[in-house]
Amino acid sequence: MSTARTRTDWEAMAAGLSLRTQAFIDGKYVDAADGRTFDCTSPIDGRVLGQVARGGQADIDRAVRAARRSFEAGHWSRARPVKRKKTLQKLVALIERHADELALLETLDMGKPIDDARNVDLAATIRCFSWTAEALDKVYGEVAPTGEDELGLVTREPLGVVGAIVPWNFPLLMAAWKLAPALATGNSVVLKPSEKSPLSVLRLAELVAEAGIPDGVFNVVPGFGQEAGEPLALHMDVDGLVFTGSTAVGKRLLQCAGLSNMKRAYMECGGKSPNIVFADAPDLAKAAEAAAVGIFYNQGEVCTAASRLLVDRSIKDEFVARVVEAGRKMQPRHPLEPGAPMGALVDESQTKRVLDYIAKGQAEGAKLALGGKRISPVDGGCYVEPTVFDEVRPEHTISREEIFGPVLSVIPFDNEAQALRIANDTEYGLAAGVWTANLARAHRVARGLRAGSVWVNYWDGGDMTAPFGGYKQSGNGRDKSLHAFDKYTEIKATWINLAD
Repeated sequence: MSTARTRTDWEAMAAGLSLRTQAFIDGKYVDAADGRTFDCTSPIDGRVLGQVARGGQADIDRAVRAARRSFEAGHWSRARPVKRKKTLQKLVALIERHADELALLETLDMGKPIDDARNVDLAATIRCFSWTAEALDKVYGEVAPTGEDELGLVTREPLGVVGAIVPWNFPLLMAAWKLAPALATGNSVVLKPSEKSPLSVLRLAELVAEAGIPDGVFNVVPGFGQEAGEPLALHMDVDGLVFTGSTAVGKRLLQCAGLSNMKRAYMECGGKSPNIVFADAPDLAKAAEAAAVGIFYNQGEVCTAASRLLVDRSIKDEFVARVVEAGRKMQPRHPLEPGAPMGALVDESQTKRVLDYIAKGQAEGAKLALGGKRISPVDGGCYVEPTVFDEVRPEHTISREEIFGPVLSVIPFDNEAQALRIANDTEYGLAAGVWTANLARAHRVARGLRAGSVWVNYWDGGDMTAPFGGYKQSGNGRDKSLHAFDKYTEIKATWINLAD
């Protein structure tokens, strides 16, 4: 936790920031090969923060060459696990020391409230690197069951060069989920941050170098998807590709992996998560508050946002009134104000997308119970009210498509079987919630939900010890926990003849 700061304190700190806007390749900040840049604009007020290097094919090639050279050199890839552990622990200490600065970069860049950036995102980033560093020298190989004349060994080896493409909604945390296990297992990494929020990861690169991770092991190439992301995904010398973002982009990246060298490819994609509230929920007030936070936290720009609220018809009107009241208290404010419950959407295009979905919900006959408008707590910024639609039908567009904004769809149900059917009637399967006092029902419904994470009587549970990922078109593979190491290692079987 940071010491208490006022908005004035944060603004003064922002005025003194020295932004890292170049690509980071082979241990140095460098301009894009062709010298191009793009404006990095804050959604708080529309102010241009700086011009960021616009990476392309040539820059990806440079970064991959540096990553391959560092991997083959072995200073990191063949280092003892305890050495990598101690180096990552140095990185943890550096992130802790610069946590306020990194949080401020996140807020300026993508608009989230500074309290969330500092006390949630940075705390989770630190925990991710710390937990992974501590775990890496406790992962053992296996000995196969054999006769006395043979020895079978099962060992893990790093993939090699890993390409990572991360989103704009949790820029540093999503990078940490990829980077920590990739580095822990000895890989070299080329990371492309979203062009909408590159600043915190570019600063992180400097801390990685300061921690003692060798040049070329971690590289950052900012830029746009088609110009930098696809060249990374198509690169013939990249051994693994990891991604968090939309399902549409995830599908394209899987194609790129197949069209190139069949690189290992793991996608964490979109969601349309159901939050199911039964009439016997143990605390309706708590459930309603969680339902509001579950959709309005981070302005609804969360892959696991509780965007579909399924409520037992017998309590629906009362429950929706509670959710509306909770949502009314979560109006956007200036993101640097302590205690701001919501901030700005990431940019104008995302704002327009959200408003278009709100218009479509009204046009298709859903009942607008709260919000629905763009507001201006800060001139020039991207802000939309918390929005609740009641009487949404499962076939409505706002019930089926990922909006990635503060828009809640309330859908009534009459029985458990119908609730499960509606919940699973989606192309996604990332997360789900169940609220009930009936333990048997909780187990039964949790088993029936086609989702990678199920939370009972709260929303967004779990920590670094639990895997995270989705079913269906929400992706494949798992982030967090020891299961994450599977994505960044190859498993080798070595069979030794011990007979005379």
